[in-house]
Amino acid sequence: MSAEMRSLAVTTVVEAEECAVLRVSGELDLRTEQAFLTEARSIVSAGHRFLVLDLTALRFCDSRGLSCLLALEWLCRRLEGRLFLASLGVRMLRLLVGTQSLGVFSCFPTVGHALAAVPDGARPSWPPAVDEPPLPGDDPFV
Repeated sequence: MSAEMRSLAVTTVVEAEECAVLRVSGELDLRTEQAFLTEARSIVSAGHRFLVLDLTALRFCDSRGLSCLLALEWLCRRLEGRLFLASLGVRMLRLLVGTQSLGVFSCFPTVGHALAAVPDGARPSWPPAVDEPPLPGDDPFV
């Protein structure tokens, strides 16, 4: 694992044919922008033109990170989709307000609220199903 990915993680939480919910954690900045864009482009290239980014665990985002989000917003719109930002922290909200870019993004208090804005046919089920651990005595290889 590269140093860039240790300070940034992009995890697919749930996906449907045209929509994916991604959890972004760590720091989105100059060191991690290429890793973020590579991961995001691969998700969009797989047909997910609606993206919901759960930013609950995003600890830091600077102007380079904001540029990444703007590029991703442009890419989704180009494919007639949308980028939705969910669970923004105070720092992220300040960055968007301070750069006057809050109006560019569709921001929501929770992932559930963001998914409600995704067209019905593209929306994955939420919350995601949790795999239950096997009960004692269950043979996982049967």
